[in-house]
Amino acid sequence: MTRPLLMLIAAGGSFALLAGAFLFQAIGYAPCEMCLWQRWPHAAAILIGAIVILGGFTGRVWAYLGALAAAATGILGIYHTGVERDWWEGPTSCTGGGDLGTGADLLSMDGPALVMCDQVAIWIFGLSMASWNAIFSLGFVVIWIMAARRKA
Repeated sequence: MTRPLLMLIAAGGSFALLAGAFLFQAIGYAPCEMCLWQRWPHAAAILIGAIVILGGFTGRVWAYLGALAAAATGILGIYHTGVERDWWEGPTSCTGGGDLGTGADLLSMDGPALVMCDQVAIWIFGLSMASWNAIFSLGFVVIWIMAARRKA
């Protein structure tokens, strides 16, 4: 496979994961703060893929930037998985120890629902969405690196 094709596959994978996240959100699975963090590196990988496809920039540096973006979301997915499984503590802003405000705030129906980062919204074949994100994203790192190592 050529470098541009590998880069397209990896960027397309990030597009598919991000689209899937938005689909789950549309059907009622609200994202937590850490879920939102994981979306940004996918957006960066998609942008890199668009630059490669639309701009014809197929140099190694773009492939390594794509690998960096995929690695970032993969690492965030591992961190989020650890928080969900109580392997380590997560940010206090979205875990069980987070600040929930005053009692009046808890009774309010006006604000958005607080989605906790240490609670799994949905299990898919025994893994959370954060776990699946980590697995696929680390696979995309491999594809981006394969692209970088290909001759132009």
